[in-house]
Amino acid sequence: MGQNTAKLNAETSLDSVSLWGITRKRLLRRKSAVMGMIILGMLILVALTAHWLAPYDPTKSMLDVPDYPGKIEKRLPPCVHAFGCPESEPQHLMGLDGNIRDEFSRLLYGARISLVIGFATVSFSILIGTVLGALAGYFGGWVDNTIMRVMDVVLAFPSLLLAIAIVTVLGPGLINALLAIGIVSIPAYARVVRGSVLSVREMDYVSATRSLGGNTYEILFRRILPNALTPLIVQGTLGIASAILETAALSFLGLGAQHPTPEWGSMLGQERNQVFTAPHLVFYPGLAIMLTVLAFNLLGDGLRDALDPRLAHVS
Repeated sequence: MGQNTAKLNAETSLDSVSLWGITRKRLLRRKSAVMGMIILGMLILVALTAHWLAPYDPTKSMLDVPDYPGKIEKRLPPCVHAFGCPESEPQHLMGLDGNIRDEFSRLLYGARISLVIGFATVSFSILIGTVLGALAGYFGGWVDNTIMRVMDVVLAFPSLLLAIAIVTVLGPGLINALLAIGIVSIPAYARVVRGSVLSVREMDYVSATRSLGGNTYEILFRRILPNALTPLIVQGTLGIASAILETAALSFLGLGAQHPTPEWGSMLGQERNQVFTAPHLVFYPGLAIMLTVLAFNLLGDGLRDALDPRLAHVS
């Protein structure tokens, strides 16, 4: 008996390793997904080491820096010693913004804020959307109709406009912006989970659990949901990119991160009038947003292909 149990556990472990091994091989065979992971890894590294890499406090003006060696003035152009900037001047790789703060330091700390925004918003949306979608798909009937009609009403509004309306009611601020974007993203995850639950709930192993007297919690959360989360992983990865982009848009409009928080969207909004006189103040935050969104989109596309059961197994 013990030998049979050990053999069964070994086979199960082997199947699990084989499944994840196949997925990993599929993912690594896609150059776009690998590029997305490289960019994302660099962004995470920058976010984790921002307090070491940043030469100045991102929220502090040079006017408030004691013993600042340079001239205390609104100096926008970058100063890079390797490119000919006088050694007597303090180095500012991306220049100073309109409030005489180091742009490079603010950009580094902005990576930390943007990644936290993306993961926090999507985690909130996935949690609520998964519960609602699972209940709708499992119980059906009036529960399904009630939940999904509410989701349809939310989807009827453009997501950014609805987020703006919610933030206007709650008040501007980064937390309220995250909450607004999380709310408008819930229907997408609820629909994905509902569709997966509808396809899984009629499987033989679910019927067997039900016939053996399994309760609703065991059937839904231990049998159905673990086998219905594959599309949710892909949707969540792509959703992080959308959340970062929408938060940047709200901050650009002055409804998200407030002064002096170093958030890329608010950096764009504060310096938008300098686009012709100091284009680097707009270019670098815009480039950072583009690279972050691109990284998650590339990774999401790679995950979608790697987790697609219709593709042939990698040899």
